Amino acid sequence: MSIAETKPGTILSRILESRRAEVARRQRIMPETVLRIAAGKADAPRDFAQALARDKVNVIAEIKKASPSAGVLRRDFEPAALARAFEQADAAALSVLTEEEHFQGTLAHLRDARAAVALPVLRKDFVVDRWQVWEARAANADSFLLIAAALDDAALADLLALGRELGMEALVEVHTAGELERVLAVGARVVGVNNRSLHTLDVRPETSLELVDMIPDDRIAVSESGLRSAEDLSKLRASGFDAFLIGESLMREAEPGAALGRLIDAVSAASGDLGAGSSDRSR
Repeated sequence: MSIAETKPGTILSRILESRRAEVARRQRIMPETVLRIAAGKADAPRDFAQALARDKVNVIAEIKKASPSAGVLRRDFEPAALARAFEQADAAALSVLTEEEHFQGTLAHLRDARAAVALPVLRKDFVVDRWQVWEARAANADSFLLIAAALDDAALADLLALGRELGMEALVEVHTAGELERVLAVGARVVGVNNRSLHTLDVRPETSLELVDMIPDDRIAVSESGLRSAEDLSKLRASGFDAFLIGESLMREAEPGAALGRLIDAVSAASGDLGAGSSDRSR
């Protein structure tokens, strides 16, 4: 599968190169036929898209141990305990990093987190092959991330379709207007705008505000990265975002669940009667 808009020598290109090599190695150990059998025995998938359409402040709380830009975020890292704390704080869904080399994640983190809660769980990784989608479902993932900058249109459409066959609606991530046009054209239903450039790791919260008006009302709009305050979420929610993916700022908290609860309460109070579906997105 060829890539799109990936600049040679960038952080994203280096991660994708190592990820493809790792996937090839694991395919030799675990053939897709075996994963298909395991996927058939997995728990029924939970509805990730529907969870983000609640008439509430919808946060996808991210569980990750480390990141390329910040290093280790949390040394007392217990995915199941974190998942329970986020569920108690009324997270809409969870995201779990499973990339090993740069984020110190594993599929075991995802399995442990999902087993501890009733929330839908997204596999956050660099998915470049159908084999990884089968692997995600076999590990009980309910959704998975697709990055527009890492995949061409044919690959995006193919991986989206496979996910739907398996009961998983993917979160499709964009960083630019051009990428957004591409993912809408292939039928993405859950669209994430990442405020962090995967080429440089720089964060621009304005990215979400610049792109939100391009996202149709019948799609679920998710703002990702660099979100820290109730003011951030309130502004983005008023502009039309349905959900927010928050990871690093929560992982740095002594009590991540309590921090998320305070954030959701503050946004709810500030929003007043503003609920999901009452967005100011104009077409």
